[in-house]
Amino acid sequence: MDVGKGVEKILVVGAGTMGHGIAEVAAIAGYSVVIVDISKEILDRALERIMWSLSKLRERGAVKEDIQTIMLRIKTSTSLEDSARDIDFAIEAVPENIDLKRQVFSTLDRYAPSQAVLATNTSSLPIGEIASATKRPDRVIGMHFFNPPPLMPLVEIVMGPNTSEEALRITSEIARRMGKEIVIVRKDIPGFIVNRLLSRVIEQACYMVEEEGVSFRAIDSALRYRAGLPMGVFELLDFTGIDVVASIFSEMGRRGFKARLCKSIAERYEKKELGMKSGKGFYIYPSPGTYARPAIPREDGERIDIISIFAPAVNEAAYLLEDGIVDSPEVIDKAVKLGLGYPRGLLEMADEWAIDSIVERLRTISSRESMSHHRPKELLLRMVSENRVGVRSGRGFYTYTGVEEKRLKTLIIRFENRIGWIVLNRPEKLNAISPEMLEELSRALSELETRDDVRVIVITGSGRAFSAGADVTAFTSANPVNAYIYSRRFQEVLNMIERTPKPVIASINGYALGGGLELALACDIRIASENTVLGQPEINLGLIPGAGGTQRLTRLVGRGKAKELIMLGEPIPAREAERIGLVNRVVPQNQLESETRSLASKLAEKPPIAIMMAKAAVNLGSEAPIYSSLALEASLFSLLFSTEDLIEGVSAFLQKRRPEFKGR
Repeated sequence: MDVGKGVEKILVVGAGTMGHGIAEVAAIAGYSVVIVDISKEILDRALERIMWSLSKLRERGAVKEDIQTIMLRIKTSTSLEDSARDIDFAIEAVPENIDLKRQVFSTLDRYAPSQAVLATNTSSLPIGEIASATKRPDRVIGMHFFNPPPLMPLVEIVMGPNTSEEALRITSEIARRMGKEIVIVRKDIPGFIVNRLLSRVIEQACYMVEEEGVSFRAIDSALRYRAGLPMGVFELLDFTGIDVVASIFSEMGRRGFKARLCKSIAERYEKKELGMKSGKGFYIYPSPGTYARPAIPREDGERIDIISIFAPAVNEAAYLLEDGIVDSPEVIDKAVKLGLGYPRGLLEMADEWAIDSIVERLRTISSRESMSHHRPKELLLRMVSENRVGVRSGRGFYTYTGVEEKRLKTLIIRFENRIGWIVLNRPEKLNAISPEMLEELSRALSELETRDDVRVIVITGSGRAFSAGADVTAFTSANPVNAYIYSRRFQEVLNMIERTPKPVIASINGYALGGGLELALACDIRIASENTVLGQPEINLGLIPGAGGTQRLTRLVGRGKAKELIMLGEPIPAREAERIGLVNRVVPQNQLESETRSLASKLAEKPPIAIMMAKAAVNLGSEAPIYSSLALEASLFSLLFSTEDLIEGVSAFLQKRRPEFKGR
């Protein structure tokens, strides 16, 4: 390459799935491209696939230029030596075999111009080993595209031990001209960023299946529905190819990557059950090579500890940061969002779960001999000691400037990342609801409703109870008039919860009895820990529920079940409450806060005006005849067509990106 000019001609070595896709994006970007492979038949098939892909992109409006014009930029050859003589840049995309790659680079080194940069599309093999086959290791670099290259936006650029800053600059410019987002891996380590982190998720998922008796379908259910991943880990193994994953683990392991052997992968590899390509892997497919999304019930994953699945990957990310392999948490989160399709970054999720929770899981995981390499990294331990535990403390991998907390006499009000928390704070009284607490609840709800930086409200309790009910000491001198006034005041506060335009989540831990349950019933969504006990025991005192229990409970579970609960006054466990529809979901006790925060964060990303309209349509519509309710729904539906959020939502859908709703 002439130093005085930019890159004009790119050589792609290998016309397989990755090679022809890379050639396509290079031609779309305006480069002259030569594809080299061992036979004309392979090259002809590659051209056919490029033509088909371009036509699809053109149909969607992703390519504006004439297809034939793009195709004219692509030439093919079976001679690597001849094709390399006048290139500016080479991208090798042959199978993941170190000897084959070294052979290709040795040839490129002999025949390509001395200034040409030589890139490898390897997904896990060390750049230094490949570069050692050349006399120009400073011009050798990793350029890892993701499959399929025309659609996947990410490129990992990996520096070898001797890669020059100039080679890095040139490669970065080419990737950006191709329309790609880049992440830079500063040191040459097995697996780079994406495969290294993914391997930790796979390893832990396998351990949970093989040693803890968890079903792989349950893990995939949790990852698909609760974590919001596009595929569960075992779905992804089948889709990628179990042989491919086994090879990646093997190559990384040979180069010092410590991981427990996944027997589930090894056994299927031996039996040639390679996933979609063979028709059977962890799931069964209609025929070899035909993909059909596995049917995975949502309820299967409800008891899976999401934090435990991801904790080793967070630990690995801490190593990448500690060792200077990546520059910042943003690099890691960009890699998993664009390379793996995660809806949120790994470290963004870690901050929500809380770093001390991550460390707790790692200590448990690493206590097993075969998983001892997962001992918490020093960075995580330091973060915990400095109270940099994430969203909750205002600092974690990221800084949350909006985090603040204030304490009233009976409540704690906390603001964090568009979520407003109301914590009932009379733990010595099991958060019994007193007249003073009602007044403070009213003020807190009014404040949170009017704050633009709060999109979701969470109500929970401190200590071992959500709330065990009304404070009976307040009724020692009660008379019918006082009792009526108290009941109506309690009802008014709970009505505020129903009327607020923002979604309200009840995060229920421990006891939720009497008035405590009535408080939870007024919320839009109820999530409970497994140790929760719920009930309306007023009948045992010669009373009935007085804060909406006879009405809201009936609307949730039906007349018969409501009468049974109220008339018997017997509490029920969380799982029974979930079965009858009293709570939306039940999670392990140590996951309640993280699951609540995760749910609240998802709601906070939704369009606020549409959320408000949806809440109004459901709440008000349930109290009116069906024809009136339908008219209300149509009116609210039509109003949303005047919002900027609707335009943003449609635009994001068409552009295949996440929307950013402003509430306008």
